[in-house]
Amino acid sequence: MKATLSYHQQKDIENVKHLRELIKELPHFCGDFFRGIEPRTSSRTRIAYAYDLKVFFDFLQKENPVIGKIDMKEIPLDFLNTLRVVDIEEYMEYLKYRFNDRDQEVTNKERGIMRKISSLKSFYNYYYRNERLQNNPAALIQLPKLHEKEIIRLDVDEVALLLDEVEKGESLTEKQKAYHEKTKVRDLALLTLLLGTGIRVSECVGLDLNDIDFKNGGIRIHRKGGKEVTVYFGSEVEDALLDYLEERNQMIAEEGSENALFLSMQRKRIAVRSVENLVKKYSRLVTPLKKITPHKLRSTYGTSLYKETGDIYLVADVLGHSDVNTTKKHYAALEDERRRSARNKVKLREE
Repeated sequence: MKATLSYHQQKDIENVKHLRELIKELPHFCGDFFRGIEPRTSSRTRIAYAYDLKVFFDFLQKENPVIGKIDMKEIPLDFLNTLRVVDIEEYMEYLKYRFNDRDQEVTNKERGIMRKISSLKSFYNYYYRNERLQNNPAALIQLPKLHEKEIIRLDVDEVALLLDEVEKGESLTEKQKAYHEKTKVRDLALLTLLLGTGIRVSECVGLDLNDIDFKNGGIRIHRKGGKEVTVYFGSEVEDALLDYLEERNQMIAEEGSENALFLSMQRKRIAVRSVENLVKKYSRLVTPLKKITPHKLRSTYGTSLYKETGDIYLVADVLGHSDVNTTKKHYAALEDERRRSARNKVKLREE
């Protein structure tokens, strides 16, 4: 009997197949780089590297008449030795505004440029460290300064309004209301779970029926990097999940999705894009000026947890941040608010 693969195992196999196709378009020597970083990176990270390197080699072919005449796959590794710091700086300038293979306009802001240059640094480092390149101009490039983005999150009253809208659907169009009748119990369970646990959207769609433990009030999820952890939920999440499970247990899922917790209208495991769309649909009705995504619901949960506990290490642990500095960076404004509130706490003399 064929063993049923988990959602995360299936996604990893799909990613590896996709990555192999992407690598085929790159210069032949790139295969060594991807084999070299495989033990330390996820398949999704390697796919991002492949896309970034394709942009880099596209740039080289457009800017260098010699390289432009040969097939990308035939670009020799030695050519990278001829590049200087100024060439990488020109590439950074190119990234701000370019055209892709389909002649579509593409712009990159600070974070997009930083990611692509970081990918290039890792790429050069691999060959330089293995003594296959004598020059490493990418190591001399300074990454662009990032301006901190304001964290967008829902206020307490907006959370209540959002869940009310999911439950009642009063502001939806007539067409949406007909659809809403069929999905409202699922949608309420899904959004209550995201808002009540702070899990990632990929962790949410990957949940199976046997990942819920009502006895201990926890769900088993797979974090980034494949680590399996239990995240605990409160009574509101429990009630919403129990309501949905009454429906879910009556559904006959499509083959391959039999164990999936959240199903689409087609009775298949719900996709990340579908969750993003339903979050957008409901949140636009409640707070049209805020661009709310599943990740913003995660920020909303983190903010609420930090305000309630004041424990940044707990927030980092529950959200699955491997480095507490990531959490501190996200909640710096709240940290400052707490410090300001401390100014009148200690009395030096009795009044």
